[in-house]
Amino acid sequence: MEKTRWITEMGMGVDVHGGDYTKAARRAVSDALRHSSLNFFEAAGKTRDQMHVEVRIAVEQPSHVDVDAVAAEVPYGTVTVSVQMGGLDVESPRAEGDVMVIANAAILVSFED
Repeated sequence: MEKTRWITEMGMGVDVHGGDYTKAARRAVSDALRHSSLNFFEAAGKTRDQMHVEVRIAVEQPSHVDVDAVAAEVPYGTVTVSVQMGGLDVESPRAEGDVMVIANAAILVSFED
């Protein structure tokens, strides 16, 4: 069945010390979700559980992201997570090996037609 995208939201998350890509990705998703208040369900004849939520994460080390942990940040709908190259790693000037990980997230919400 065809789906129509209703919402696109974006967020950014950072793990300042420790280089934890999953933590940064989860914070990016949380940031995006905090910008949203979806009040159209009743008017549209939809429920939040009917949502198809596609989460796209961009970090410099995609294989270091636990997609199940990221998906757990989304409270409703059918959630899929994909991770791609992007984001930004910033090395600390004071501590060798200490990396600030910056993750970007896009959350795309669709419903079946």
